[in-house]
Amino acid sequence: MAQSMNKTVDLAVRGTWFRAMSTYGKVMIGDEAFEFYNEKNVEDYVQIPWDQVTYVVADVHFKGKYIPRFSIRTKKDGEFIFATKDPKRTLRAIRKYVPADHMRKALGVGETIVRFFSRGKKK
Repeated sequence: MAQSMNKTVDLAVRGTWFRAMSTYGKVMIGDEAFEFYNEKNVEDYVQIPWDQVTYVVADVHFKGKYIPRFSIRTKKDGEFIFATKDPKRTLRAIRKYVPADHMRKALGVGETIVRFFSRGKKK
C-alpha cells in the first residue's frame, strides 16, 4: 500500500498522468510533495517531493482562459506531464511550494515556429 508523504493536503482533485498510456486518478498537493495515485491500482503512483522540483511549465492558451496540461520537471527523474479537472486551482496550490521564478509558461505555436527557423541563422 502506498504511503502518502504529505502531512496536510491542500488540494485533492481528479487528474490524468500522461506517460505511455494515460493514467486516471487523483492529484494531491500537500506540504511535502506533489502526489498522483491511480484510481484503479493504488500501487501505481508518483510522489514528487518539492525539493526535487526544478520547474513547473504550463501550456496556456487564450490568454490564460484554457490550460490543458502542465509538466513538472525534476532534478533526477525527468519530466512528468499532468492534467487536472481544475488546472488554475492546481497551479495556484503548487505556487505555494514552488518559487514564482520556477513557474513557466510554455512556448506557443508561433514562438516555436519562429525559434525553429531562426535557429540556423548566425548574427
